Amino acid sequence: MKKMIGVIAIICSSFLFAQDLTWNQEIVTFKSANPFSFEGIITDLDNQPIQEVSGILTLPENFDSSKKYPLIIGVAGSLNWSQHHLDYLEMYQEMGIATFQLQSFDSRDVQSTVGTQVEVTTAMVILDSYRALETLSTHPNIDIDHVGITGWSLGGGVSLYSAWLPLIDAINNREFMFAAHLPIYPPCLSYPYPASNMQFSTAPIHILIGELDSWVPAVACTELLEKMEYSGLPVNIDMTIYDNAHHSFDKRDTEISVVENGYSLGDCRFPMNEEGSLLLSEYWKIPINTPLRQKLALMTCAGRGPSMGGNTEAREASFKFSAEFFTNYLKE
Repeated sequence: MKKMIGVIAIICSSFLFAQDLTWNQEIVTFKSANPFSFEGIITDLDNQPIQEVSGILTLPENFDSSKKYPLIIGVAGSLNWSQHHLDYLEMYQEMGIATFQLQSFDSRDVQSTVGTQVEVTTAMVILDSYRALETLSTHPNIDIDHVGITGWSLGGGVSLYSAWLPLIDAINNREFMFAAHLPIYPPCLSYPYPASNMQFSTAPIHILIGELDSWVPAVACTELLEKMEYSGLPVNIDMTIYDNAHHSFDKRDTEISVVENGYSLGDCRFPMNEEGSLLLSEYWKIPINTPLRQKLALMTCAGRGPSMGGNTEAREASFKFSAEFFTNYLKE
């Protein structure tokens, strides 16, 4: 049975200061910025206002201070951090992998972007991720050559598009790159256009998404992979679609809820040029590079009221796959 949710109460969003740090944790702070769009990173990064961002670095329990460990940077979704996200991070720590809980929302005094998607954007968090990667490169216990990134929903988009080479070139000229990308139910709505712009890192990318996701549809990811293959450019990407699974299928709570003010993005597809500017269409090359233009663009294709909720089988399969994926690419 679906439960209608009119106003979402966020009761566990401020994990940065709400949780007590343990002996194997530390808060890491670094300088980032607030580019609204990918275009802001590629064409105008030096002029973006400075933003201080923090995160929680957790080393595996009983770590050896003389050793370096692989790392996974975790990125939350539009509702900020939730318990099922932390469940993954705890699993990775038990596997002997350090984790970094990126706090892009709390650092900007934002708790949710549901229904607007402008206060904290994918571009901002991608930049945060790479600034975190650069900062952690000097940590004595981090193996910077074996760092992966994963995220959920908005964070899934960060994990996916952080592999787009024009962004990496603009941020650090490929000095720091992720060794593996695991996007979990990402919005695959933007596709580099024309095909010659389909330039992605050859690090492994694997998308996990639900068959019934009405927030960010699986078919958009299928179409993106088809465009990547058609381009003929090197890319190392695959996807798993879980049967009968909604958005947030990896939550423990299996009750399916409808988020009335959330965007349902089923019909939205936007080409993206070499400067990172989203365009209204391949024919109508109107740039979507401001909050107002984004709102107007979404009015042409998006609905409201997506569903979300856990699926026990999909959750178990996702955790199993995630553990195997990062073991293969970070530890072996």
